[in-house]
Amino acid sequence: MIQAFLQRLARWLDRPLFPWKKLVVGFSLAEFALENWLLFRQYRVLQRDRVPKALDHEIDRPTFDKSQAYGRAKAKFSFVSGLFNQLKSIAVLYFNVYPVVWGVAGTILARYAPARFAGEISQSLLFVYLFGLIDLVAGLPFSYYHSFVLEEKFGFNKMTAKLWLTDMIKGQALAIAFGIPIGSAFLAIIKKTGQSFFYYLWVFMLVVQISAMTIYPILIVPMFNKLEPLKPGKLKDSVEALASRLQFPLSELQVIDGSKRSAHSNAYFTGLPWIGKKKIVIYDTLLEKSTEKEVEAVLAHELGHWKMNHTSRLLFISQAHMFYIFALFSVFINNRSLYGDFGFHRERPVMIGFLLFNEILSPTDSIIKLLLNIWTRSMEYEADAFAVKLGYAGELGASLIKLQIQNLSSMDADWFYSSFHHSHPILTERLKAMGWKGDRKVAVGKSADEEKPLKATDREL
Repeated sequence: MIQAFLQRLARWLDRPLFPWKKLVVGFSLAEFALENWLLFRQYRVLQRDRVPKALDHEIDRPTFDKSQAYGRAKAKFSFVSGLFNQLKSIAVLYFNVYPVVWGVAGTILARYAPARFAGEISQSLLFVYLFGLIDLVAGLPFSYYHSFVLEEKFGFNKMTAKLWLTDMIKGQALAIAFGIPIGSAFLAIIKKTGQSFFYYLWVFMLVVQISAMTIYPILIVPMFNKLEPLKPGKLKDSVEALASRLQFPLSELQVIDGSKRSAHSNAYFTGLPWIGKKKIVIYDTLLEKSTEKEVEAVLAHELGHWKMNHTSRLLFISQAHMFYIFALFSVFINNRSLYGDFGFHRERPVMIGFLLFNEILSPTDSIIKLLLNIWTRSMEYEADAFAVKLGYAGELGASLIKLQIQNLSSMDADWFYSSFHHSHPILTERLKAMGWKGDRKVAVGKSADEEKPLKATDREL
């Protein structure tokens, strides 16, 4: 029944002379206008010179001013880089760059590749790589500026130029290593399963996503960062006791050298949500600037996500969204008028169709992002409440404020901008929901009664 409806819709949409290009370009410009209107609203908030009343007792004026300056710098960077990307995108669409690059990929294969690599799948993979390479080169100045100017100015960048280049090369190698087999299978499934391809494609991508959740912490993360066990001590004992109390299947506590690249702090757990052992990973920057109880409170929040099945629910939602995308793609995959309007008159490559389809779908992405943010915000409130019930109200509040200060996150936000861009509630909203009753400035660092500093090079606790 679903398939029959989609086929009728496909026939109805495949209309000669339908202005697909104007529609896609119009969607793109409208989305760009919306994003920058939201950014303008947020920029006005970042120009305020008074600490929000809810944080008046917790945040000092110099910290607030620095946070506001950092936010404005990121907003300006976002506007300039976004404008560049928008102009590039419009040029690609309006001047039919897709068929040009597609032709170049075909020529390269015909001249230099063995005969067995001839065909749409090989050409599609090379097309994607060439386009990715163009994007990479075009984005290098922005990437360099972001790390070595913007982040450097506010004390966050810890990377060297060598590490920056090494990360880029590793990223390209991984894209090729995983992109070729996944992309080949993606296209082969569509080619071999006919009009019902979206069912099979959905199952395949589910397997890919679950495999990625398994492989990423084991193979990918160690390629970029050093992980080592958290050494025995009070924090390790406390976290293991908390995990045991919550029946969290903890296999190992690890510390990651996040300070290798940035001064930002975080913590997370890895592993499939419903089966198998899991690891908790703590950034060394979090250990260096937080007390043991505050780190424990942050982990209690993360374990709250696991206890309330947030990861499983997000996985379910992402799979439902993916099925919706693939099913709707079946409506456009053979649309002659769509391909023709972008310069493909004699052939209809699946990969090109998928890229154009995503351009058409982009307006709905903003709506889905808004709805997903509303949902994930509710999960963050639930995880906070979970940690509070465990007795970490004071420590969690203090740790959230410290993380806000350490990361120079915006102390306030325009409600409309926040709805579209923030998957977490802003600090004032979280503290209010927790019933935080702070009455003193929160210092970034350790209290005088800490038994021993938690340094990245010496984690005996």
